[in-house]
Parts: sequence; structure tokens; C-alpha cells
Amino acid sequence: MSDDEDSRLAEEWYERKTGMMRDLLGPEHDMVLHATVPYFVGGSLDLYFYPKGVPGVGVATKELSDLPNEGSSNEVFDSYELVMFTRHPLALDDKDEAATPFGRALQNISPILNCMARYSEEASLNPHETCEFPEEFETLGGKCLIFDSYGQAADEPADFGLLLVIEILRSEMEYAREHGGQLLLDRLKEAGHYPYSDLDRPAVV
Repeated sequence: MSDDEDSRLAEEWYERKTGMMRDLLGPEHDMVLHATVPYFVGGSLDLYFYPKGVPGVGVATKELSDLPNEGSSNEVFDSYELVMFTRHPLALDDKDEAATPFGRALQNISPILNCMARYSEEASLNPHETCEFPEEFETLGGKCLIFDSYGQAADEPADFGLLLVIEILRSEMEYAREHGGQLLLDRLKEAGHYPYSDLDRPAVV
């Protein structure tokens, strides 16, 4: 396949993927947080914002699957992108201000997405599984996560989907490991904490 054909296929996939993400997350904000050094040469992710779906804002990637059926995959999706949510309204002027609610949330979400994106290149991250960062990790040490299939059933394979990443409290992670991730996700939903990663809330277990 020629470079021109590769470029055309990548553009067509990007547009299709963008449409599927819009169906799941609502309209995308017109401002993108571009990385200084591109992700594909070892830099950070570009981050895309979705403030018109659930209350708050979704923060998603678009660089894990540049072509159909390539890139990050798992037991459910042939390819996927990552998404995290905060309850705090979009306030991009505050993105570098950790003293503000949205700035603090984004500065928590961004390193998690960047780390999990790299990890997803070599590991299968599946809905209902948990992840814990070792204590020695800078910024992320000790954080606990659970994954879910966002907007579609986790037992229905698809060529593309969104893997939701939720930061959870340690007691919740221990509960998920003992009783299963689905039961924890059910409790988060019942308490109104799903799909958010904001931890200024009581534990559900």
C-alpha cells in the first residue's frame, strides 16, 4: 500500500472514529489540548473534550488506533480509545491551575491517560479489570483504577469502542478484586458516581 493510500485510509478511519465517539460522548469541543511533543515520537497525548454528554466533561484520546483494527485492543474491542470523566464543568482557561476544580481534575486525568495509553500498547486492558500503580510511580503512585466498556455492553464484541478509565478508592479496588469488577461498577452507578474519577466522595464499600 502506498503512502497516499495509507494517508487516505487513516483519514477515513479518523472521521469514522470521530463519528462513533460523538455518538457515545456527545459533540466534541472545538478546542483540542495538543501536546508539545507528539505522542507517536514519545511525547504526550492530544486530549479531546466532550462537555455535552453527561454532566461535567469527558476527556478522551484519539491516538491509540490510527487505522482500523490496529493499535490498542482487548477482549471486546478490535481497537479502542480511552476516556475519563470529571463532574467539573469544562474550563480550559484553568487547565494549568491546580487550585481550580477543573484544573485539578485535568492534571489528575492527563497523566493517567498518558500512562495507560503506553501500557495499552503491550497489555490487554479489559472491562471490569482493575489496575494499581506502584507506590514509587511519580505522580501516580498508589492510584487505583477500574475499566469499563463505555456506552455499549462489555460482552458484545465490536470493531471499535471506548474503554472507560475510572479512578477509585483503595477499599473499592479491594472489593472489586474480591467480588468482581461488575459488582463495584454497579455500586458506583447506584451511588451516582459512575463514570466519574473525582474522589471527593465517600467510598461505596
